[in-house]
Amino acid sequence: MLRLTYYGHAAFLLNDGKFSVIIDPFLEGNPVAQVKPADVKADYVVVTHAHGDHLGDAIPIAQRCNATIIAVNELAEYVASKGAKAHNMHIGGAVTLPFGRVKLTIAHHGSVTPDGVYGGSPAGALITMDGKTVYHTGDTGLFYDMKLIGESQPVDVMLCPIGDNYTMGLEDAVKSVELVRPRLAVPMHYNTWPVIAADPNEFVRRVSATGFNGKMMKVGESLEL
Repeated sequence: MLRLTYYGHAAFLLNDGKFSVIIDPFLEGNPVAQVKPADVKADYVVVTHAHGDHLGDAIPIAQRCNATIIAVNELAEYVASKGAKAHNMHIGGAVTLPFGRVKLTIAHHGSVTPDGVYGGSPAGALITMDGKTVYHTGDTGLFYDMKLIGESQPVDVMLCPIGDNYTMGLEDAVKSVELVRPRLAVPMHYNTWPVIAADPNEFVRRVSATGFNGKMMKVGESLEL
């Protein structure tokens, strides 16, 4: 059975009992995180883009765990130059790995590392493990091709930002759920700082009003999918 654990902001861990995959592991310096990078065990690290609140602790986690970072080509080259193992991908591409399948999608955002290096195109990620598919949208605004993403394969859980300012706000996030039509929608990228303050319970209420299922995950909470 696949377990999804929320670490705060946009960081999640997927574990199927054999493999652990962490997504956007921003933990050190994250005011809402309850675990430290040294506490994380991962076989793979998926990084949607190069901003510090997403690249986060990917490199030290990968180095300590001998894990592979999965990212778009430019970002993968960057982490490899820092001594981490990497698997290079790009938008629209998919790969099958020992734990399952990853396909990168578009995301409308930016991508530059904390030290000013261009990180390639920002991305979302469709991650399939143990027969379940989780769509981590990355940081993005609303785009109509989300409908195609939802039509390309059933999405069990959609992780979507609601904090506005840098990403979708509540209204657009709800519309994104209508386009993708996941089995469950979980909000992320909110309340880490005042500039992205949002009410996750309001997101859940609005999603429910459209006929879909939403759930607010507390930091440290896990779901069995």
